[in-house]
Amino acid sequence: MHYSQLSTPALTVDLESLERNLDRMAQYCREHNLGLRPHTKTHKTPELARMQLSRGAIGLTVAKAGEAEVMAGADPAEILVAFPVYGAEKLRRLAELARARRILISLDSEAAARQLSAAATAQGVEFGVLVEFDAGLGRCGLFPGPDCVRLARTIQKLPALRFRGLLTYPGNIWGTDQERKKESQSVATAVARALAAFDEERLPVEIVSAGSTPSASLSHEIPGVTEIRPGTYVYNDLNTHYQGACSLEDCAARVVATVVSIAVPGRAMIDAGSKTLSSDQLRAGPQGGYGLLVEAPDAPLIKLNEEHGYVDTSNSGRHFQVGDTVTIIPNHVCTCVNLHEEIFLLRSGEVVGSWLVAARGKIR
Repeated sequence: MHYSQLSTPALTVDLESLERNLDRMAQYCREHNLGLRPHTKTHKTPELARMQLSRGAIGLTVAKAGEAEVMAGADPAEILVAFPVYGAEKLRRLAELARARRILISLDSEAAARQLSAAATAQGVEFGVLVEFDAGLGRCGLFPGPDCVRLARTIQKLPALRFRGLLTYPGNIWGTDQERKKESQSVATAVARALAAFDEERLPVEIVSAGSTPSASLSHEIPGVTEIRPGTYVYNDLNTHYQGACSLEDCAARVVATVVSIAVPGRAMIDAGSKTLSSDQLRAGPQGGYGLLVEAPDAPLIKLNEEHGYVDTSNSGRHFQVGDTVTIIPNHVCTCVNLHEEIFLLRSGEVVGSWLVAARGKIR
């Protein structure tokens, strides 16, 4: 069946583009002796996680306990929870997972460490711990320096915890090539400051975990980083493209939609709205609109209601008709995927299978 025969709206993934993206990142990490621990927040599917592991990923990254439970189905040797999880029920579930595989957790407070220790002790398991430091994003993480060392020392003293290293999220590496390179220098300074504090105290640091898709290709230029956690790279999106981090051909995920109305002059309405594409606007490049219509780049998707997408056709060379099939590259693929129960797999435009988005909605 050709993708144009799908009931719409439908999320599709071109397997050739996906495989090319997977191979490229795996090769980069091999060439630069970096561990690849991809974040599964983008795809949320164990099938794709197994593809990443088969290409040499050292483990998987998640943000929530529910995601970890789903990704355990891909049978990774180790799962990193890159989020300061707090809450006895969630930590109990992670401790149960730790009976069968290694679980790493990042955190930035003694309170979180103590609750983690209690959960691990109750289940008779051990957690590896990464101390998170802030490399400039201003979201989570201690200031790189003595505070990180003090927290690591506390972790070493707590039962059932083992300090294994440091984690940071360089989400501030964003924008054009020039902007990303400039910001990567400030991240490198933060990493060096963090490691210097541990060197001074002669406290070994096994892991320095960093990375994102926009920063991935610059990771080898940040001394001390041992592994990266990109997520978006598997599918890519318009934000990635407009930063120069991928081509449009590398955008493997596309939403297939149908034109359902042309009654209003200068408008074509499609059956994909905010509950299909997400309401995330473009943060890179033109910084406007809600996705790119591949068949009509001159017809911007200017507005979304829950089920309706407004396409401005007033300056388009395409003559839209009710029933036309269009494909849309989303602005932010991670939130888009989380809205869908199923992803349809394509080869040369033909539907060859599907995946359930098994970790969809796993927010706890």
